[in-house]
Amino acid sequence: MDISLEQTLQDGKLLRQVNAFIVSHLRDNNLNQAAIAVASATMTPLNVEVPSNKLVDLVSKGLAVEREEALRGVSPTSTVDPTGGGTVISAGYGLVPTLPTHSLDFSAVQDSKGSSKSFPKHETRHISEHKNAARCARFSPDGRFVATGSADTSIKLFEISKVKQMMMPDSNARDGPVRPVIRTFYDHLQPVNDLDFHPQATVLISGAKDHTIKFFDFSKTAVKRAYRVIQDTHNVRSVSFHPSGLFLLAGTDHHIAHLYDINTFQCYLSAKVQDININGAINQVRYSSNGGMYVTASKDGSVRVWDGGSAQCVRSIIGAHGSVEATSANFTKDQRYVLSCGKDSTVKLWEVGSGRLVKQYIGAIHTQLRCQVVLKSNTKSNICIVSVLVKVSFRTRKFWLSSMKQKNLCYLSMNQTTKSDLSLSLSLSLSVSLFSLSPYEIKALQVVIWDALTDDKVARWPSNHIGPPRWLEHSPTEAAFVSCGNDRSVRFWKEIL
Repeated sequence: MDISLEQTLQDGKLLRQVNAFIVSHLRDNNLNQAAIAVASATMTPLNVEVPSNKLVDLVSKGLAVEREEALRGVSPTSTVDPTGGGTVISAGYGLVPTLPTHSLDFSAVQDSKGSSKSFPKHETRHISEHKNAARCARFSPDGRFVATGSADTSIKLFEISKVKQMMMPDSNARDGPVRPVIRTFYDHLQPVNDLDFHPQATVLISGAKDHTIKFFDFSKTAVKRAYRVIQDTHNVRSVSFHPSGLFLLAGTDHHIAHLYDINTFQCYLSAKVQDININGAINQVRYSSNGGMYVTASKDGSVRVWDGGSAQCVRSIIGAHGSVEATSANFTKDQRYVLSCGKDSTVKLWEVGSGRLVKQYIGAIHTQLRCQVVLKSNTKSNICIVSVLVKVSFRTRKFWLSSMKQKNLCYLSMNQTTKSDLSLSLSLSLSVSLFSLSPYEIKALQVVIWDALTDDKVARWPSNHIGPPRWLEHSPTEAAFVSCGNDRSVRFWKEIL
């Protein structure tokens, strides 16, 4: 038989098998209309006999192989997303990836004092305010929108292009007042704790103290309420979409993260959990950039790294911030490090593979602080942000940014931006600090900037908030960020070019 004809027949047989798996999977998960549509379009029998969960099992095995190849440096043979949408969860999970144990050593350059560079100046403007404290913020993945959540239970959605237009000189004189708030949602009964955007769809989710996770379609201009609701059993402190958009994690007052399938709303819990204090509520949960892992920061003082497929804890950093609770944690883009914050007034960088403390950033004094941390990146390459620092240590600088305040929630952000034609990765971080020298002195609300390589403080700015700042969120696409505070205000910051 002709080789090309044989190959064509084999390809056709493979496609028929794939179609049968898809139809069976949809039918077995009670997605009957979708199953009928696919069966009709592909001429596949609707009652095709396929072993239960066969499609998920094959996908799980294939993705496990792909992850192993990626860890060995083997180029993928297809363009399939290595996370696969997390469907391995409902089938019994995939293999736990081998965590990297070798990475660049920050300690080799920690004594390089005197090499810190100045930080670019930013301009800022008040763009809106809530009726109560602005508690959280999140940019959309493409950087076009930013949403803020408040203690007044509302959520505001801003369009960044209108915010920039608002900041232009004489913007109001030309076409009238610019209104950057394009949506306002009202559907929670208690304060909003966290927000996240779907990675592909025009969907915004929110977690709140009313034990709910709500889904808002912000493409519809007249809709102010959620179109879907997940009713959890606990206060929802933190939410994070899987990069595929098919699953989401919720950090709650429960000591184990709740994983939800957003199609069925089925909740999954890790079956094998050790050394977790039953009182260890999760302050924050965040996926890694490819969804292969997620990290939790808990009230029991621990930072834990979990496999994104098996939901097994693969690294525990007990007492990450001494005897006080860890309030925030997030991965670097290459997944080799986790940046955390705690009530000990410090920001710490941990190596995932070994669990060792790599770097510590101190100097923002506060009392009874609850701080949070997140890393944002708009670098399109997979270059390790640490290696870029070492290779071009005299041409680029990295800065951490954290929001610190007294007796309130705060937030830390790290951003990577490309600033030269060599496509170098420049990490940007700021820190908003509250200094209270005595009960009778004026509180100094400042932005403090550290060089992440040398841990030197290189600048201090006024925060322009009249109350303690609670949260900073950096844009994933440009040198800009927003700050929220107890003064109810939302401020937009951008680099002065």
